[in-house]
Amino acid sequence: MDFVECAPENWIRLGGRYAAMFDRVVSRYPLTCHGLSLDLGGIAPFDTAYLHEIRSFLDTHNVALYSEHLSYCADGTARLHELLPIPFTEEAVEHVSARIRQVQDTLGRRIAIENVSYYAPSATQLTEPEFVNAVLETADCDLLLDVNNLYVNYINHGTDPRELMHTIKPERVASYHVAGHYDEADDFKIDSHGMPVINNVWDLLKDAYTTIGHRPTLLERDFNFPPLHELLAEIEHARSLL
Repeated sequence: MDFVECAPENWIRLGGRYAAMFDRVVSRYPLTCHGLSLDLGGIAPFDTAYLHEIRSFLDTHNVALYSEHLSYCADGTARLHELLPIPFTEEAVEHVSARIRQVQDTLGRRIAIENVSYYAPSATQLTEPEFVNAVLETADCDLLLDVNNLYVNYINHGTDPRELMHTIKPERVASYHVAGHYDEADDFKIDSHGMPVINNVWDLLKDAYTTIGHRPTLLERDFNFPPLHELLAEIEHARSLL
């Protein structure tokens, strides 16, 4: 492995044995962070104390790349623990971009946003590539390109999985994610991070390398962990595509 990634909210306040294990890992590998709960598309004010905790965590561990999801995960009063799609509208572009700028100002660094998988789009005034590109420009942030999400949305909604990578400015792309998904049906896939990466997704990653360029690439696996050598073989396959 060349680096590891964590969700900072899972580790910020942990101590004892888990903190010691974490410290051993980050002493051996560079660390990137991928947030789960900022609620960039939400309406509730940010918890500024929590943002400062994240900033301290990133600074302490010399994290060069911090990313979050281009989604919302709260209804204004309670966390929903789901990454829900932001409407693809001009109004939403302005709303989420202002919140991203606030986060960047508080953290004192640029962040990357991740294109997300979604299952029931709420508004489509813009296409997803138009929406993502508009947010990147308006917020002046970077992109974490998740190629599995491109594939899942392609199957579920019939979108062009390569349109985003062909329309984005390459300098906006900070890194890639690649993962496996669950086959609910031939025309319905769930972004589960619990299966091996399929060949169609590897092909999209290879296209991204060709179209955009080489970037740090993370293999995401959240459960159903196979033997370590199988995960390392997937990492080696991604490296071979470079």
